[in-house]
Amino acid sequence: MKIVLEHLKKTYDGKTVLDVERLEIPGGKITSIIGPNGAGKSTLLNLIAGIDQPTEGIVTYDDARAIPREQITMGFQKPYLLNTTVDKNIGYPLKIRGWSHEQAEERIKRLADELKLADFRKTKSWKLSGGEIQKVALARALSFSPKLLLLDEPTANIDPLTVTDIERILKRFNAEEGTTVIIISHNLAQARRISDYVVLLNHGKVVEANHCAPFFRTPEKAETKRFISEEIII
Repeated sequence: MKIVLEHLKKTYDGKTVLDVERLEIPGGKITSIIGPNGAGKSTLLNLIAGIDQPTEGIVTYDDARAIPREQITMGFQKPYLLNTTVDKNIGYPLKIRGWSHEQAEERIKRLADELKLADFRKTKSWKLSGGEIQKVALARALSFSPKLLLLDEPTANIDPLTVTDIERILKRFNAEEGTTVIIISHNLAQARRISDYVVLLNHGKVVEANHCAPFFRTPEKAETKRFISEEIII
């Protein structure tokens, strides 16, 4: 699913927090949105998800303006799980979409195996660690094969092994199912590892957007060079 933002602005109490003239996010790829705190990254993601509405401008999804809510899912840094088992959390989107028991079981098993959750399938959600919760939330998000997956800092504050598991499944499902993934990350190394496309935001504006290799190897803007050199942008 290709996403295009045109003349997109978001203003709160008279202050413009996002001002994007035009940005095209390629379909079927993994795009990382990076930038300092307060750059407008979460605002951008919320507008694409339809959680918030723009003050001005439009967002299109494969050239359509209607938000395809049944094809979009979003994951947060602090996800909320249902007060039930891992199995039922992963399978909930399938249940409400009318998947058969057999189809759902096959999908749940695959996701649990991929994310090393097979031993936790009958475990209640409140007994899970932070990393396990994040894995279950991702499995639930991927369960119904969304066309667009939006992730806001999904690997913040979790251990490196869990980060590796999450990155691996994101790359695999993107490759196998063509899911468009847009991920906010403060981790530049992660952006290098998993991204096909990278967007740098600062003060609500797009500083630079490019395919991953040229973005990091030969950035066009001095501001980008400073940021990826881990200098502070003011």
